This record gives sequence, structure tokens and C-alpha cells, in this order.
Amino acid sequence: MTDTTIAAVRGRRVWDSRGRPTVEADVILKGGRSGRAIAPAGASTGTGEAVDKRDGGTAFGGLDVTAAVAAVNGEIAAALAGRDARDQAGIDAVLIALDGTENFARLGGNAVVATSMAVLHAAAAASGQPLWRYLSQGRKVRIPLPEIQIFGGGAHAARRVDVQDFMVMCPAATSFAQALDWTAEVYRAAGTLMKQAGKLQGVADEGGFWPAFASNEEALDTLVRAIENAGFKPGAEVAISLDIAASEFGRDGVYKLALEQRELDSAGMIALLGRWLDAYPIVSIEDPLAEDDRQGFQDFTAAYGSRCQVIGDDYLVTNAGRVEAAAREKALNAVLIKPNQSGTVSGTRAALEAGKAAGFGTIVSARSGETEDVTIAHLAVGWDSGQFKVGSFTRSERMAKWNEVLRIEEELADEAGFAGWAALPAGARRW
Repeated sequence: MTDTTIAAVRGRRVWDSRGRPTVEADVILKGGRSGRAIAPAGASTGTGEAVDKRDGGTAFGGLDVTAAVAAVNGEIAAALAGRDARDQAGIDAVLIALDGTENFARLGGNAVVATSMAVLHAAAAASGQPLWRYLSQGRKVRIPLPEIQIFGGGAHAARRVDVQDFMVMCPAATSFAQALDWTAEVYRAAGTLMKQAGKLQGVADEGGFWPAFASNEEALDTLVRAIENAGFKPGAEVAISLDIAASEFGRDGVYKLALEQRELDSAGMIALLGRWLDAYPIVSIEDPLAEDDRQGFQDFTAAYGSRCQVIGDDYLVTNAGRVEAAAREKALNAVLIKPNQSGTVSGTRAALEAGKAAGFGTIVSARSGETEDVTIAHLAVGWDSGQFKVGSFTRSERMAKWNEVLRIEEELADEAGFAGWAALPAGARRW
């Protein structure tokens, strides 16, 4: 292994998939190896997640990141110079102490997560291993089950429909490659159905078709038809996964469904989702209630957690303490893992390990504002998350990540199996 002492840290402004500025960091080691990573950005965000530092003002709608880049090139670079890149936990502790806030509001979560991930890449490069193998440390891993958006709604599509993501999962596939093959056919079939109905109007932030539907149920009906038209059995081979992102339209136990112009209380929202679970082959639901509705999460999980995956995103914000509390309260049975919610690689892994310890499903996830960075593909495999969520089956910032897992699967060959149904709760197989 070459010298892993950090010689320099460099930040720059680059651009994400929405044409907005974001932060890229390079970490250069004395031995000549280096690592690079880019911070993503979310549209639907939890109140407890690490904060992106934006400049405000008039440039780029106030979204510029010159202050965050300056933090990388200034305070962060000085604090990390001379440290060993292999000591990820120690470096992340330095970053946390340097910022001094609970949510990286001073330096910027975007500055910190880009640097933390770049350190990880540099250490892996110095070891002469691909990142996923460096992370696995010789442990047996699985190729994750992909969760792929077909229709994009909510905050990713100007709230055209209330539900944020209408997705498919292919747990009956025998490999990641086959799961992508099946998804490609479903995506194509969905596009054909929308064209025939005169509703093909482009794509949302994550590449799913723009949801030109009169109701949330119309989107579900169309998705079932797309699965069937692609030649698959809904629920048995290709199943539905939803991200409700209820925090976007719910607060204080009141849920305002803009598309249907009605309000529901927590019990009404739970009943609505229960009817969907009865009517459609849904195996996973993310953020079914708002992040401030703890009792709603508990009630929903008590009623339906034995038959579908109940994921916390805004509710948990990749925070190990919150995951542990949710496990004690039986509020969920799965956790979404997003590095930029936590702010550091170490914090991200702690949340994932807390989920595993609780027996939760664990899903490494991208954000709506993404780039060509493929770090999370390696995290999903190297940490054996079991599931992987990137967005849709289109747009290069999404396909870069799907394609990276394809390459990893090819490299692993018989060393690792495909997670498939085993990644989901047993009750999800009822269809």
C-alpha cells in the first residue's frame, strides 16, 4: 500500500442533474493516489438531515455554493492535512468537531459529505482495491435488489400527483442484470401506455415519466398494466414500491391531498394506504406518514408491517439514534440510507448497521439532485445493504449507478448472490 497520508484537499463547484451548483472534493495522498466525490442534493428533505450550505443572493436563484467550496479549500483542507486517509472514523470526527453544529450548518453538509466520501475513495485507491471490496473487508456480500422509479410525482414533479415515487422491484429475478432487463421492459411498456392515452409529457427530476394522471390510483392502475403488458405477473415477478413522502403534504396529523382536493387525518391516511395494499401488488411503502407523526408510523406498521416493507426516510434521516428509537417503538421495519443526510461516511454506516441490528431492511439511496458520482453503488454492495434505490431507468446520472452495479456483479461472478426476495419482509411475498 502506498503512503495514505493526506497531502491536499481541493474543492470545486460542479453541477448536478437539475443544473444546480454542488460541491466536488478531491483528496490527494502523499503516495500519489487520490479520491474524488460529489455531494448530491434532495428536493424532499427531512428537517433533521445535514444542511446544504447555499450562498443565497441572486446568483443561480440563491443556490450557489462558493462558501461551501471555500470551506473545503480552507478550514477542511487545513484540518485534514497530514491525517491518515484509512482512519475514516477519525477523519469524520474531525469534520464534525470542526463544524461544531448538529447539522453541519456552518461548513455545509455538502462540503463535508463530499470530503468524507473523497477520503474513502482515496483510501480504497491506495489499497489497490475497488471501493466495494475495500468496504467489504473480505466479508461475503450480496448484489442488491434495485428499486426503480417508473412515474415521478410529488416534489419531483411540481406536485402533479401527491405520491412522490411509483416504482417497481423485481424480486423474482435471478440477478441484478435480469432485474434491470425486466425493469427496462416495464419502463418501455409504461411509456407506450402513456403515449396511447395522450399523456406522454416528458420526465420528472429522477427520470420517471411525468405523472399526467387524474388521480393517484390512475398511476397505480397504469403501473400494473405496464407490468402485465411487459409480460410479467404483478406481485409474483415484478412488484410495486411507493415513496409517499408524506411530509411534503402532511403536518400535525393533517394530510392535504392536492390532486384530490381533500384532507385526511392520520387514521384516514392509513386507511387509504391500506386500501391500496389490498388492491395493488405493493411490497414496500416509504414515508407513509409525515415525519412529525410518530403515532401514525406506529399504527401503520402495526397494521401492515407484517405484509409490506415500511421505510423511514424523512422520519429517520440516516441517523443511527433515530433508527434505534424507531426499532424500540416498532414504528418501521426498514431504513433508507443517504450519505448526505448524515453528512459523513461513518454516520451513514452507523445508521445502516443500526438498521441491520434491528432486523430492518436497509436501502442505500440516491437523491433527486444527482451527478455522475457512483459512490453509493459501492456502498450498497460493500456494506451488503440488500437494496438499492437510484431513481428511474433513464438519465445518465441514474444509469451511471445502475451500470456500476452491473460491472460489480460481473466482477463478483459466483462470489455473491442476488438479494432478491430475501431483501424484503417475508409477508411481502403474499401476491
